[in-house]
Amino acid sequence: MELPEFFIIGAPKSGTTALHAALADHPQLYLSSVKEPKYFLCDGPPPRQTGPGDAHSAREWVWRPDEYERLFDGAPEGALRGESTAFYLQDLDAHRRIAEAVPDAKLIMVLRDPVDRAYSNWAHLWADGLEPERDFLTACAEEPGRREAGWGPIWRYLETGRYGHQIQHLRTLFAPEQLHIIRYKSLVDEPAETLDAVCRFLGVEEGVLEEAPPRNVGVYVRPSLYTRVLQETFRLGASVGSHFPPQVWRKASLPLQFLIQRTPQHRPELAEQDRAALIDYFADDIAVVESETGWDLELWRTYREGGTYSVRKSWAPSRRLVS
Repeated sequence: MELPEFFIIGAPKSGTTALHAALADHPQLYLSSVKEPKYFLCDGPPPRQTGPGDAHSAREWVWRPDEYERLFDGAPEGALRGESTAFYLQDLDAHRRIAEAVPDAKLIMVLRDPVDRAYSNWAHLWADGLEPERDFLTACAEEPGRREAGWGPIWRYLETGRYGHQIQHLRTLFAPEQLHIIRYKSLVDEPAETLDAVCRFLGVEEGVLEEAPPRNVGVYVRPSLYTRVLQETFRLGASVGSHFPPQVWRKASLPLQFLIQRTPQHRPELAEQDRAALIDYFADDIAVVESETGWDLELWRTYREGGTYSVRKSWAPSRRLVS
């Protein structure tokens, strides 16, 4: 198989879609037009998943080798091929599959404050109409039960943000020069420098890319009876839609999503006590990330304005660089 030479492997809701879009503009790189093909998440057909919308999503996985290979048919001669699946980072079996299939692969990770990442993940699914729990911390508390029940990886708000052990596992399979780790705040606040560092890591020309364009930027919708009815209708539709080709439900769902998100707002700041509770959960892993990266992550342990992508981009540069 003609497999990609590099992968953007995560983490979800950490700017991977923006990074994918930016790198796709580089003339020496070719990224698959399908983002999140999820090929290395499984051996054979996707496992059965039971969360809202999971069955529909599983039908979009590119798991057949010939279909996966065709994702790179358009690559110009000499261009480095790449793909982005943000769930690879949290899936230790995916690490092994990539190492076995592409032992010389280069892997790129974008790490975001794990509390902000989890909150963004929940808010994204809530605004999409899939998350049935209106309270973020309650949804986090339900994570073990959801996993036991077979809900897919997108629902693992807390587990996904435990980057430390994920990086440690990658280091058992790949050499240090095959791994490139980026801070989310650097991608947002210093895009040109961050993209040049990625290009240097991949061995392609620097100074070509200047911005990581906003992509997959979430919105927030306030809970209401009207919203609840629409969300329940959306989840029912996603279940029925799983029996049809994925593009059929995608098209049919657009009017419902438009109604759910008819008055989008910036996500409210997470309450100080809520953030503190989750910082305690992540504290030991944050220490591991610091050890693995050499970063000072004290900001990940403190309360401050988290800032969504769109909010942070609206701040003055001097404020962005220190937050």
